[in-house]
Amino acid sequence: MAIADILTAPKSQQSGRDIGFALGIVVILAVLFLPIPAFLIDMGLAFSIAVSVLILMVALWIDRPLDFSSFPTVLLIATMLRLALNIATTRVILSHGAEGTHAAGYVISGFANLVMSGDFVIGLVVFMILIIVNFIVITKGATRIAEVGARFTLDAIPGKQMSIDADLSAGLIDEKQAQKRRSELEEESSFFGSMDGASKFVRGDAIAGLIITAINIVGGIIIGYFRHGMELSQAADAYVRLSVGDGLVTQIPALIISLASGLLVSKGGTRGSADKAVFGQLGAYPRALFVAATLLTFLALMPGLPFLPFATLAVIMGFIGYIVPLRLARAKAEEDKIARQKNLEKVDEEQNSIRTSLKTPEVELVIGKQLSMRLSTSHQELTYRMGRMRKKFAVAYGFVVPEVKLTDDFAIPGKGYRIKIHGSVVSEYQMRVGEVMVLLGNRPTPQIPGEEVREPAFGMRAYSVPEAFIEDLKREQFAYADNLSVLLTHLSEVIRNNLPQLLSYKDMKALIDRLDPEYRKLTDEICSSHISYPGLQAVLKMLLAERVSIRNLHLIIEAIAEIAPHVRRTEQIVEHVRMRMAQQICGDLTENNVLKVLRLGNRWDLAFHQSLKRDAKGEVREFDIDPRQLEEFGQQANQTIRAHLDAGERFAIVTAPEARPYVRMIIERMFPTLPVLSHVEIAKGVEISVMGSIA
Repeated sequence: MAIADILTAPKSQQSGRDIGFALGIVVILAVLFLPIPAFLIDMGLAFSIAVSVLILMVALWIDRPLDFSSFPTVLLIATMLRLALNIATTRVILSHGAEGTHAAGYVISGFANLVMSGDFVIGLVVFMILIIVNFIVITKGATRIAEVGARFTLDAIPGKQMSIDADLSAGLIDEKQAQKRRSELEEESSFFGSMDGASKFVRGDAIAGLIITAINIVGGIIIGYFRHGMELSQAADAYVRLSVGDGLVTQIPALIISLASGLLVSKGGTRGSADKAVFGQLGAYPRALFVAATLLTFLALMPGLPFLPFATLAVIMGFIGYIVPLRLARAKAEEDKIARQKNLEKVDEEQNSIRTSLKTPEVELVIGKQLSMRLSTSHQELTYRMGRMRKKFAVAYGFVVPEVKLTDDFAIPGKGYRIKIHGSVVSEYQMRVGEVMVLLGNRPTPQIPGEEVREPAFGMRAYSVPEAFIEDLKREQFAYADNLSVLLTHLSEVIRNNLPQLLSYKDMKALIDRLDPEYRKLTDEICSSHISYPGLQAVLKMLLAERVSIRNLHLIIEAIAEIAPHVRRTEQIVEHVRMRMAQQICGDLTENNVLKVLRLGNRWDLAFHQSLKRDAKGEVREFDIDPRQLEEFGQQANQTIRAHLDAGERFAIVTAPEARPYVRMIIERMFPTLPVLSHVEIAKGVEISVMGSIA
């Protein structure tokens, strides 16, 4: 039973409130027709003033206009209440006005004595001024604002609706948020449309108050003179006092509600209560306050003008102008502190969350304890040089490589470091802390205490020497590198070798979005009909795998658009793109416009040509070479290429176009960074220097 009472309580309370509201409306309508005693009129007039003040306060303190969406309904009820009381007071004034100023109640007589000061002419003038202020200034302005606001709000509905649909389609908001925003949009349009009509209530109320007062004065004088035998002056004095007092009691609530209506519609898009909006914006410009204070000071010093009022206001504005920046600075510092605290809490939460632990950095440099302590003094330089390295990669290869995450790990050897790509260790090295590395090449070992080692980036011969012998190295003209330079060179080469893995789908889309509109449209066309976006990403990755820059992405898109309608294999598309980019490829490999090349001998050209198996259309389908031949080719290539590399020469291997991918596949196992070109990839105008052949 108790549960049933609890469940039915809200419904019964709601029903009782509805009945009470309906009875209130019925009472207002009854006042229009039934005679009301004077003491009830006093209660009604006091209630009208209280309601008008309440409406004004609510209009001042709401955060936005839609928070008072019931204002049009409240305005209509308040207007009907005032008109009903006006009719009731008219009936009492005309019926009992001859009995004295208290015949219509003490509220009307009190206002008449307070405002008129015993002279009805003063009261009449004040009443007319209130009518003019209410009707011409406040009501007319509020009506115009409501009309314009309603028009603009209704015109903006289609655009706002499309914006909501676009945000929903883009995934920026969910279905519930979209429904909420649509509901707010409907409420906004209904509110401003209702305010446009409700403003007419205020205007009509002002006109009705003026007419009713005039009727009360004329009708009262006639009734007092002809019915009650009063003198004309006596009748005029009595009925004008009562009518003007009644008009004042009616117009003051009307003026208050008109002001509330004007505040509400003029609030517009400003959020926050009126005091915050007004004082916050007026007081946000200290220089304006100082200028106003200066002007008031000049007025205070002018002869003939009172000093105290202007000087007082000048001091107040100057003080506010001095205090406001301090308060703004203090508030900003507090906001920054709160924001930093929230960021720290967010970072801690992310670090401790399971989702964060599952996320692996794309590039990570893990440093041992001793090496970390050694590099701690140059941590800022390390960060700066890694930033420059990323910029260099962006210029050279056409996309921004991910940031390198720097972490310490006491589990690895103290002097070692590891380089991880997508969480997997791809390279590691044991650094000789406190020593410098001399790159020897073909030079003999220096006559300095040290130990011969291998340089980690390229595997070259090197010699590790304590830092105390740096001056000796300079005298013997040996080039050397400190620990930081060795680490960064190794990191740079590892990143260069793993460029395909670092080009994500997101990076590719960002590159396409930076293209000109025509090339974006071309990319959409070929990716929708001939090749997919992942297929385009595969082409770019295969180019980067051979260290071919994708900085000229528009040329790559054009080349793909040419070949994609005719072939499907990614390898064939890449070969065509390389042929179209011959000028760039050769330009990156030449020195003084001379391209040094190493050819395959006639024997190996023929061997690779015979190993290509073709289908009925003549297209290469597989590569089938005898394992003994493959082993022999590897030995000869290793011997020939190693001799040229040890001599410090920069060159490329040149072969037939159809065999190039397979020669590259074999060569990259031994020399990953050595470029392999086909005959058609050598650009016009490039001078070729043949260094020899693999034979």
